[in-house]
Amino acid sequence: MSMNSSIPVASGPRAFDLPVVAYQGLPSTLCKGCGHNSITSALIDACKQLGVNPYETVKISGIGCSSKTPAYFLQYSHGFNSLHGRMPSVATGALLANHRLRVIGVSGDGDTANIGLGQFKHVCRRNARMVYLVENNGCYGLTKGQFSATADLNAHLRRETGEMNGVPPFDVCLEAVAAGATYVARSFAGDKKQLLPLLKGALNHAGTAVLDIISPCVTFNDFDGSTKSWDWAREHEEPIHEVGFVRRLPEIEVEQPEGKSTNVQLHDGSWITLRSLAHAEHDVTDRTSAMRLLLESTQAGEFLTGLMYVDTKRAEYTAQLNLGDTPLAHLPDSALRPPREALDAILATV
Repeated sequence: MSMNSSIPVASGPRAFDLPVVAYQGLPSTLCKGCGHNSITSALIDACKQLGVNPYETVKISGIGCSSKTPAYFLQYSHGFNSLHGRMPSVATGALLANHRLRVIGVSGDGDTANIGLGQFKHVCRRNARMVYLVENNGCYGLTKGQFSATADLNAHLRRETGEMNGVPPFDVCLEAVAAGATYVARSFAGDKKQLLPLLKGALNHAGTAVLDIISPCVTFNDFDGSTKSWDWAREHEEPIHEVGFVRRLPEIEVEQPEGKSTNVQLHDGSWITLRSLAHAEHDVTDRTSAMRLLLESTQAGEFLTGLMYVDTKRAEYTAQLNLGDTPLAHLPDSALRPPREALDAILATV
């Protein structure tokens, strides 16, 4: 089915004739080989191919490695780093102030599924018109790799403690479908062929578009025998004066055959199983079917990828509120501040 739902576009500079550099940003300061960089590359290409207008786009993030991403694309756009887990509130506020904006929110698994879970669920419930990217690596990469709420059951920390995760994870896609998001998909950072059209569909969707993107962390594979451990680094590199050394590693790239499982080996030697959803096995407009498939894939130990669910009929949040054509941010003071006579007339009716 078509995913080319239109969005309101404000008057102003158009993006279609801008050079590629307009869709790029600052050089990444993330670890070499980080899946987040692959996501940014795909996002730049998606924005360029769709002719996204950077002057009418706002980029918002929370806290974590993922929060750096807005600096790496659409350098002519406004950006805002909010508090940990609070990105959805700021995004909603931006849309209420100016419903003609295109909002791209970038979050992480800790930022969304831990401290921000309540905000995530409510922005899905409201169906606020935004792209909500979850760069999901199953750990707190910015604070030394603690487990997040999406860490696999029985996963081990890549540290001396060898701590094991004994708590089942949240499935971001399942939570999004249950909460009311109207575009829900999952992909792998290294599968650009699949990720790019999913991003383009999300950018064109009139509602909350959630993309859960599995993005391997190359840093916290810190255990005995690993060439990524601190001990190995001290023995083979120059003395380290600043915590933060990460060995340069290639980004993981795969191409998933439709309807089949793909085993992907991560930098630490562990494996994950991806399965690309086949068009024939699922009606993406069937919410119940989407939840069933997600539950079944979890039980099978797979990360189901592709478009899980889409609803193009439900009104997005600002349309539900019947806001006028003129954004609140553009209204003059005379329209925002009623005269004394109007207030007196209201009080007289009490």
